[in-house]
Amino acid sequence: MMPGNAFDNADLTGADFAALASLVREHTGIAMHEHKRVLLQGRLRPRLRTLGLARYGDYIARVRADRAEVQAFINLVTTNDTAFFRTPAVWDYLERDFLPGWVAQHPQRTLRIWSAAAASGEEAYSLAMLCSGFQARAPQLTFSITATDIDTAVLATAATGLYEGRTAQRFADAHPELARTHFTPEGGALRARPELRAHVRFGEHHLLAPWPGGAQFDLVLLRNVLIYFDEDNQQRVLGQVHAAMAPGARLILGEQESITRIATPFEFEQAHVYRIRQEHA
Repeated sequence: MMPGNAFDNADLTGADFAALASLVREHTGIAMHEHKRVLLQGRLRPRLRTLGLARYGDYIARVRADRAEVQAFINLVTTNDTAFFRTPAVWDYLERDFLPGWVAQHPQRTLRIWSAAAASGEEAYSLAMLCSGFQARAPQLTFSITATDIDTAVLATAATGLYEGRTAQRFADAHPELARTHFTPEGGALRARPELRAHVRFGEHHLLAPWPGGAQFDLVLLRNVLIYFDEDNQQRVLGQVHAAMAPGARLILGEQESITRIATPFEFEQAHVYRIRQEHA
C-alpha cells in the first residue's frame, strides 16, 4: 500500500476524471460534470487507500475488470440526501388532496406507492406514517410502499429503520408525537417499530431499467433525482416511471425540478405534482 501522505497528495487528472465520469454514466446514468471533480476525488480517495491502489487509473482498471467492485463504486458516487417529511408542501398535498380523493375513488383497492431513489428510507417511512395516520379517518384505506435505490449500502440502513444523530433529532423535534408513536428510542437513536416497517418493502432498482411489476403504482415520488441526469436520461427515467404507473396516478418531483421543457408523458398539475397526459393514459 502507498504511504498515506504520498497518496494524499495525488490529484485526479483530467483524463482520469473523464474516464470516471464515463463509468458513472454507464453504471448509474448520472451526468457528472467537471465542477464535480473535487467531490469525486474526495469520495474515491478512501476507497483507493483501502484497496492499496496508487493511482486513480489503477482504480478505473479495477472497476472495469471486477464486477464486484462496480457496486462499491456505485455506492460511493451516488448522492443520498433526504429527511423525514422533507418539503412540507408535498405532505400537505398528499394528506389534504391526494389521499382523500384516492380513497373516495378506490374504496376497495390497496394504494400502491413507489418511493424511487429512496436513499436511507426517511421518505418511505414518512409515507407509512402519513398513510397510517390517515387510516384513523378512513379505516378502509390499505396501502403498500415499495422503496428502491441503486445504492445497496443505504438500502441496508433503511431496512433496519434505525436513525441517529441529526436526522433523528430533527425528526423528533419537528414531529414529537409521530416519533413517540412509530419509533422506539435506542440510546440517542430512534428505530422504526416493526408495524411501521411492515408497510415498506426495500429493494435495489436502477431507474433507467424497466420496472418488473408493470403498471401498478398509484403514486410515485421521484424527488431530487432528475437533477443528476442529462436531458436524454431524464426522458428515459420518466418513460420507465410512466410505464410503472397505474391510470390516474400522480408523480411527485423535487423542489428544484421541472419537466415542462422536455418531452414527457406528464403534465403539470400543481407545484411538485404531475399527472399523466390524457393521450398517454
